[in-house]
Amino acid sequence: MTEESDAKTRILVIDDGITMRLYYRSVLEAAGFEVEEAANGVEGHEKALSQHFDMMIVDINMPKMDGYSLLRAIRKNPAIHGVPAVTISTEARPDDAIKAFEAGANFYLTKPVAPEDLTEVARLMTGGSPR
Repeated sequence: MTEESDAKTRILVIDDGITMRLYYRSVLEAAGFEVEEAANGVEGHEKALSQHFDMMIVDINMPKMDGYSLLRAIRKNPAIHGVPAVTISTEARPDDAIKAFEAGANFYLTKPVAPEDLTEVARLMTGGSPR
């Protein structure tokens, strides 16, 4: 059982909204992923640097460090620059997605995200079904 737990696909959810973090955790854990949370960009950056993650979910509008700044910091760091990052935001204009991609996002979703869409994107970004 321990080896199986160690091999789970790990996702870091970075969002200042506790309700959103709990929602993402519930959906992703039900799909077999292991989830870690961070309440702002600074905390998310620190966790990304100190632990291994297979994917990050990044909110755009957060205190201390917004999602764009976080993405740019991640992409500049060789240790974590290759970790897929999905941004999920209330910002729905096409230029918001472009700004996220320019900052380093691999995928852009708009809130609210349906559970099946979140699960599908997580599987796509991490190479298939959770391990």
